[in-house]
Formats: sequence, structure tokens, C-alpha cells
Amino acid sequence: MGTPEFSVPSLEACLDVGEVVAVVTQQDKPKGRGQEVGVSPVKAAAQRRGLPVLQPAKIRGTAFHEELRALRPDVGVVTAYGKILPQDVLDAPAQGCVNVHASLLPRFRGAAPIQWAIAAGDAKTGVCLMKMDAGMDTGPVIDCREHPIGPEDTSATLHAALSRLGGLLIRESLPRYLRGELKPAPQPGEGVVMAPLIEKEDGRLDFTRPAVELERRVRAFHPRPGTYTQLGGKTLKVLRARVGGGGGAPGEVLEAGAGGVEVACGEGSLVLLEVQPEGKRAMSAREFLAGHPLPEGSRPFGGTPGVESS
Repeated sequence: MGTPEFSVPSLEACLDVGEVVAVVTQQDKPKGRGQEVGVSPVKAAAQRRGLPVLQPAKIRGTAFHEELRALRPDVGVVTAYGKILPQDVLDAPAQGCVNVHASLLPRFRGAAPIQWAIAAGDAKTGVCLMKMDAGMDTGPVIDCREHPIGPEDTSATLHAALSRLGGLLIRESLPRYLRGELKPAPQPGEGVVMAPLIEKEDGRLDFTRPAVELERRVRAFHPRPGTYTQLGGKTLKVLRARVGGGGGAPGEVLEAGAGGVEVACGEGSLVLLEVQPEGKRAMSAREFLAGHPLPEGSRPFGGTPGVESS
């Protein structure tokens, strides 16, 4: 059971270790400007391999668990399916359902563990294979693999790495679990951190905050949902940035040139390297400044508490 690109290596791993009797994914949805109906990456992968695909519109309060039970599965493998599964579905396979979760549980339970691990400044993350229960990523852990978070990692690079690691974990640990060689261990009660869905407001750059925190958010929320500030009443997306060495009033332009736009923060400074003005393409800071000069000492960025546009 899975939906996005992240789930595809898990599907491929399941094919390597056993027979996939069915693939469950979310319903087809309109995508892009043309709103053409598109299939999920998992459905596309399943169709290429000739696997039966199930796309229930609703699971809770339906007979979907009976449809699953009729397939007589040994285990259900869930990777980023995108819906909360009721207990009757979790109990449908003979050995229940397991989940591939992209964090080192119990740290970062929830919908966006990859992004929040980067934003928090963690030195490492990983993937856990977990026996599912009715809670939000609260089930006992079967096995884990760690992965370092590098200083230039974005959610995109970490997404790709952890997706592959999830497939490896299935290949190495799922057969051992089904044979009874790996016993799920309850998660500790301490160290629980939630990773909720990311809201647009989470990506707003508040220059009263420390520069290191903002730089991590730029990487954590790239490419989606992105980070941004307000300039001249319009949204300016910030695609790449680094921590600078300057200081000044939060939101003050310390330097604007070929090396980027250096903006003072609550602690340190943030150098904007690549931006995307509202309604336009992504561009380097140098290209942006050619049409939008930012005088040193000005405070042009709005939307930050205590910072006035000037």
C-alpha cells in the first residue's frame, strides 16, 4: 500500500522477496495546469509489472477489509499510502501490516518526518520498519537503518536516499520478521517528537530568527512547499541560501552583489543565493539584483514581525 514516488522502491523490494497479490494506492487525481487525471507513481509502477491495483475511495466503515482478506495475504506492507488505516484493515493480513517510516522512531512521528528532521538540525535520520497499530506511528519497531543528514541535504536529496533505504530494509528484514527471527520492540515513551503536515506559514522566513534556523528551513522545505519572504507586496521564494557572517537589525540588507543578498537575522545573517520572484522563473541573486536593486542598509522584506519594508 503506497502512493508517491517514495513508495516505489518498497514495491520493488516486495517483488524481490515475495509475491505481491495486490497493490493499494490512492485514487487518480487531476494534476497540473491542464488538470489532466494522472495516476500515482505506485500505480504506474504496478501497471508496468502487471499487478492488480485497488483504489478504494473510502476505507473506514466499508467492507474493504473483507476484499483484502479474500486475497489471503501474509502481510500488508505500507509505505506513504496517505490514509489512516482502521483496525479491520490492519488485521486483514495473517501477520498484520508493517510500515516503512522515514525517521528514527519515536522521533518524528507523522506526515513530514524528512522535512522536520532537516529543519531541526538533526545530524542523522533513517528508516524504521514498524508493526502497525491504530495509533499515529506508535507501533513496535521491527528494525531500523540510520542515514546521516549532510550540511547540503534538502528534503529532495534525503527523500531519494531514504526511499532507497526503505527498499533495502524490506529486503533484509521483512523475510526475517515473517520467519519469526525479528521481534518487534515497543517504542520508548521518551523522545517522542511529532512531524505534522507542513503549512504554508511554516515556510515564511522570519528574519528575527537565527540565520542557521532559516537556512535549515530553506533546505528542509525544498522543493515543496518552499520558503519565502515578501518584497514590494509580492512573494519572493528563496530556493538556496547559506549562513553569512554579518550582523545588523533583523531584515536589513547588509550586502547585495554577485555573491548574493545578505540579510541580517536575529542571530547572524542569511545570504540569499537563488530566488524566484512571483510569477517568474528561478534565478540567481545576481540576476535578480539586475532588475531589483536592494540598497545596503534598507529593510525591504515584509512579513517579518518587527521588520518594516522600506
